[in-house]
Amino acid sequence: MIPLLQVENLTKHFVTRQGTVQAVDDVSLSIGEGETVGLVGESGCGKSTLGRMIVRLLEPTSGTITLQGKEVAHLRGEASKRFRRRVQLIFQDPFTSLNPRSTVGRILEEPLIVHRLGGRDERRAQVEELLRRVGLSPGAADQFPHEFSGGQRQRIGIARALALSPELIVCDEPVSALDVSIQAQVLNLLSSLKRQTGIAYLFISHDLSVIRYIADRIIVMYLGKIVEVAGHDSLWDRPLHPYTQALMAAVPLPDPQAARSRERVVLEGDLPSPVSPPSGCRFRTRCPHAVDRCAREEPALREVVGGRFVACHLVTAGDGPTDIGPGGPPPPAA
Repeated sequence: MIPLLQVENLTKHFVTRQGTVQAVDDVSLSIGEGETVGLVGESGCGKSTLGRMIVRLLEPTSGTITLQGKEVAHLRGEASKRFRRRVQLIFQDPFTSLNPRSTVGRILEEPLIVHRLGGRDERRAQVEELLRRVGLSPGAADQFPHEFSGGQRQRIGIARALALSPELIVCDEPVSALDVSIQAQVLNLLSSLKRQTGIAYLFISHDLSVIRYIADRIIVMYLGKIVEVAGHDSLWDRPLHPYTQALMAAVPLPDPQAARSRERVVLEGDLPSPVSPPSGCRFRTRCPHAVDRCAREEPALREVVGGRFVACHLVTAGDGPTDIGPGGPPPPAA
């Protein structure tokens, strides 16, 4: 079956005075119809840049993006306009992503006007329906964004993304600017909309707790590269890449006793600069298990056991993946 979205060898480099920033480097991924894929990694790893290339707010340096088998990375004119009806974006900050000089009704009606969908009365009815779907009163259409809370503004942003009935929504850290209690409401809303419409999400976040709640499959990025891909349960039960293990160890646990008994994974050093990433494995400068081979050879992202992909020399295929635990890694392959 052809996936809804297929990204192959996608790269984005920015030329600056300091040098060439390798924001995203040779990334490949796919998203199926109705699937929620979580994309996680620390700030600066290239998550948002990847998401903006997928919705075509940024042009890739190289690589391909296909939507249901049709290449879309370099569309122009009417073809680009048709693509934007199928793929939408929810922005991170609900306070700056809405035009403060427009009413909510105008904000939600604008995509319909741009794509010439319906007459004035039909558009007004659709705006009211969109507001109801995201849990807001139809009367909100006559108000301005500053009259709403952060959570309500993000609901308006979600309604705007839904206006054109897209097949895929890229959610760029949509709850990171919200209080924890409001985060839960927005996540529940996104999950409910998925059940109702069958929409697919690429959900970008630095918070593994959020990703755990909403994602069917999880992709872990580090310094512009994908280092691990796994299903929701298998990643949470048994992270394989040392970076994923470190991320998981940093997730707060509600049980104090379990938190005290959990082995701590402490990463030394800072995130390297994307202008001059380390040779070989980009994580090796912070990895507690790095060996000489890690500096010489870049690890390929490869399948180690059904549906699990890891970019690490020290995780081996065979009967199953080899754990990297407290006793250290196994000897590297020749």
